Amino acid sequence: MTKESAAELLPGTLDLLILKAVSLGQQHGYGVLLRIQHITGGALKIEQGALYPALFRLESRGLLGTDWGTSENNRRAKYYRLTAAGRKQLKVETESWQRFAAAIATALVARPGEIGDV
Repeated sequence: MTKESAAELLPGTLDLLILKAVSLGQQHGYGVLLRIQHITGGALKIEQGALYPALFRLESRGLLGTDWGTSENNRRAKYYRLTAAGRKQLKVETESWQRFAAAIATALVARPGEIGDV
């Protein structure tokens, strides 16, 4: 997908995507945004105005830890890493999302005559 056709995030999915992105390796804030875009093939549109409050919220909940470092463009940056609690939350949310996606997929392939009267 091109950037022009990027989909909006469903409510509640940004935290899951951030946890997944950071689980792939420590990254600074804007790098998290770029990683999400990369791992979704550019299919999802992430706004910086939504990303940074979500990073703060996840850090406040103890799901992300932080370290200060130097970014690729030689600037001081906060790097995010997954904590043990974050790994557990990622597992729980991933399993929940997979159940939800499977239920939606099942519903979308239903055909007339395959369901009884309700």
